[in-house]
Amino acid sequence: MTESTAPQSEHRTVLLRGGDVHSPADPFATAMVVERGHVAWVGSEGAADAFASGVDEVIDLDGALVTPAFTDAHVHTTSTGLALTGLDLSGARTLGDALARVRAHVTAHPADRVVLGHGWDATRWPEQRPPSRTELDEAAAGRPVYLPRVDVHSAVVSTALLDLVPGVTTMPGYDPEGPLTAAAHHAVRAAAHDAVTPAQRAEAQRAALRHAASLGIGSLHECGGPDISDEDDFTGLLKVAAEQPGPRVFGYWAQEVADEKDARRIRELGAVGAAGDLFVDGSLGSHTACLHEPYADAPHTGTAHLDAARIAAHVAACTEAGLQAGFHAIGDAALSSVVEGVRAAAEKVGPARVRAARHRVEHAEMLTPETVAAFAELGLTASVQPAFDAAWGGEEGMYAQRLGAGRAATLNPYAALLRAGVPLAFGSDSPVTPLDPWGTVRAAAFHRTLEHRVSVRAAFTAHTRGGWRALGRDDAGTLVPGAPADYAVWRTDQLVVQAPDDRVARWSTDPRSGTPGLPDLSPGADLPVCLRTVVLGQTVYVRPNE
Repeated sequence: MTESTAPQSEHRTVLLRGGDVHSPADPFATAMVVERGHVAWVGSEGAADAFASGVDEVIDLDGALVTPAFTDAHVHTTSTGLALTGLDLSGARTLGDALARVRAHVTAHPADRVVLGHGWDATRWPEQRPPSRTELDEAAAGRPVYLPRVDVHSAVVSTALLDLVPGVTTMPGYDPEGPLTAAAHHAVRAAAHDAVTPAQRAEAQRAALRHAASLGIGSLHECGGPDISDEDDFTGLLKVAAEQPGPRVFGYWAQEVADEKDARRIRELGAVGAAGDLFVDGSLGSHTACLHEPYADAPHTGTAHLDAARIAAHVAACTEAGLQAGFHAIGDAALSSVVEGVRAAAEKVGPARVRAARHRVEHAEMLTPETVAAFAELGLTASVQPAFDAAWGGEEGMYAQRLGAGRAATLNPYAALLRAGVPLAFGSDSPVTPLDPWGTVRAAAFHRTLEHRVSVRAAFTAHTRGGWRALGRDDAGTLVPGAPADYAVWRTDQLVVQAPDDRVARWSTDPRSGTPGLPDLSPGADLPVCLRTVVLGQTVYVRPNE
């Protein structure tokens, strides 16, 4: 890909030509004009000649693909940055390997006040258990250590970290040797994050935003809240994102709203909604997702944090204040409570107002036909993470261990959601699973459960335009005249039109289909490589040596 050497200018007019432009305005488009940060024209190479002399810059795409930039609809940005720069246990193959990585990190970083790690998953280890506190103390050499499980709903910690939290041993969720959950986990997480300096935090945030831009991600939905981070982290991230070129960041603050005063406080923080990880339950991996029937490998049904009455009060107050509400809900019982609560709120303030507010539910994994229908009825957006199925689905995955194969096969029913008309927004929940937009689209199109698969086109839409619609914006996430110029340029192989399974033609290269092609995402195929990311007409990433 080559470009002219025109000077950078906020309002320069740019012509991209000689590639493929993914646009519903013209399925055969090869060129695009950007003016004042918005798409001005999309069309054919021949028609592009008429624009060439009147623009400030011409970019020769050299056969590259231009698509809307991705939106990751669920991210924990600071934690993502700390995972990129800190102790990563996601690749640990055994318990011993994880402990060895802790020892090496402690030795290599003697000045860190606390050791922050991430990503362990004991269900992948032959030992099938996390480190005990005794084992972790030995590996940590007396240092405070915080190691959340991959789902971030439980953590193993060292004794030195516990010593920083008075009264933790009496809190719900405390375990003398095993992982901490609930209030005990929240307390040690706060203590660990308090040890991170403002400068470390800002650098972690910048690292995460740079990484996102390098993957063709143009916007992130930050899911913050008092049980996850703190107000300084949240407002600091929004400030960092506003001050430097990079992906846009839209912040959700997960705190219950009772009245207009509470709603005003949410807005004062800079949040676009009182949503995100407002916990109705926990996670399946940590046995804290709330179920109707007990776990297959534990004699209980998980943990409920919010009941239908509190859900209803939150949704009603947010709706009346003109604020988007939302919840974290994974288990079937938690999702039943969400539906019951939102329906009660609709009875109070009116169903049309509730639907218009586009309230959202994060994760929404253990849906039933009844709850899917209710999502459609109530206008709820499902903010979901297809990489969860890629990581933990299948007949022998973590879902099957926790729930049994029968219940596990019902999880993440994306096709059923789309058939019902439920809006989908795709994300990663990074650092739970990595920022990986094309991998996310692939995971949805090649879901481990055949009947839950969707087309690559539908999955791509959920990861681009779907994230904008989840914000209440219908004018973005697509390359049509008038839309914001948030786009990415990709090196990729032949474009195809892929269907979700063998019941229909799997792929086509026939241009007569009238459907814009996308990269072949079949398992094993190389994923596209990002060459450039542009946000509102401003280049925020260029691949080195391109």
